[in-house]
Amino acid sequence: MIDPKAFRENPDRFRQGAAEKGAAIDFDRLLELDERRRSILTEMEAKRAEQNRLSKEVGPKMGQIKGKLKTAQGAEKAALEAELAELERKPHALKAHVATMEQELATVEPAWRDLLMTVPQPPAGDVPKGRGAEDNKELRRWSPSGFDPAKTFESQRGFKPKTHLELVRDLKLADFERGVKMAGTRHYVLTGMGMRLHQAVIRYALDFMADKRGFTPMSVPVIVREECMLGTGFFPFGREQAYHIEESKRGSGHDLYLTGTGEVGLMGLHADEILSEGDLPRKYCTASTCFRREAGASGKDTAGLYRIHQFDKVEQVVVCKADDAESRGWHKHMMESVEMILQSLGLPYRLLQCCTGDLGMKNEDMIDIECWMPGRGENGADGRPLGEWGETHSASRLNDYQCRRLNLRYRDADGKIHFAWALNNTVIASPRVLIPLLEMHQQQDGSVAIPEPLRVHCGGATHVR
Repeated sequence: MIDPKAFRENPDRFRQGAAEKGAAIDFDRLLELDERRRSILTEMEAKRAEQNRLSKEVGPKMGQIKGKLKTAQGAEKAALEAELAELERKPHALKAHVATMEQELATVEPAWRDLLMTVPQPPAGDVPKGRGAEDNKELRRWSPSGFDPAKTFESQRGFKPKTHLELVRDLKLADFERGVKMAGTRHYVLTGMGMRLHQAVIRYALDFMADKRGFTPMSVPVIVREECMLGTGFFPFGREQAYHIEESKRGSGHDLYLTGTGEVGLMGLHADEILSEGDLPRKYCTASTCFRREAGASGKDTAGLYRIHQFDKVEQVVVCKADDAESRGWHKHMMESVEMILQSLGLPYRLLQCCTGDLGMKNEDMIDIECWMPGRGENGADGRPLGEWGETHSASRLNDYQCRRLNLRYRDADGKIHFAWALNNTVIASPRVLIPLLEMHQQQDGSVAIPEPLRVHCGGATHVR
């Protein structure tokens, strides 16, 4: 959620940010609701102060008048009774007026908050302008010695590469037909070494983050209340992508949602808490099953393991002080972690600076990491794919957007309370990462070489045959 005060002081910044992200927000209505809400709160505060003043003054006066009434006669008695009635009327009138304002606030405030929750985080000032993914800027790339994505796989390895669909079929690494039989389209069953490779990359990434990067592994729920989805900014923007469990229709007090990333649970850990500045940064990682409806997705990505409804992911988050330099430093640290893992697995990759139109509503900055997948892309003259980059990771800076929605704060050394800042990043997501892993490490004899860091989790095997 954006800072209401910052919006009030500079609404044009948020208008521009929404336009750059392609979000249509009724800012005039938001300003109107904000002004009316503040006016009601100010008036209520004044009326309650008057109530307190009257309660202190009226009591003694009423006592004096009631004492005089015991002996008063005629006109004097009538005057005292009228004065007493007026003293009794004022508190009742104030109470009724405050009640009326409370009723109006009960209508205005939810409308104000609901609209405020739809305002996207403005992009950071140095994020390049652009309309979509086609305007993202490549920052750098890496490839293992002896391989260049600009050249054909065949010219460098001496044989035509198979796609991951062909590899999983020939090596019996997945069963798509039975997955679809049980759960419908975009479901699968990993089999044999397919399952072992999947578990190996997840375990390797989690151990790497804990042992070499100092992140604390956490287990978090993947079924959460709506408040967690709203608090982390996945609602209202991505509501159509979440699986909804309507527990309220079964007698429970609240509905639940399946999370699409471990980020939701990791950030929800400290909702409504005030941490000590000395306990920051909080560095967490988790390995969790993730669920996405992929509503509206279509085309070539729907085949195989690239765009699926259920997958596992190692996610990392950082909760740090409200400091731009520190946030940017952690952003670099997160990307370094991914680069170290991908290089150790021998997977070519590139980093893309996302433009304003491709940031997502909650991010002020985002770097995507794409791996080279020989089995993707347009077909060559021989009818075989020429290879293409495919997104496998994403690292985001969110400023105070999530923490403000989650009411996650910290107290500094002077006792002042601030909203914390947050970052998140995909450490590894599988089985999608198995696509470049299988395709890049396939051998001429049809086998796949297992990268050395994964072998300990594959029973010591060096190849999938």
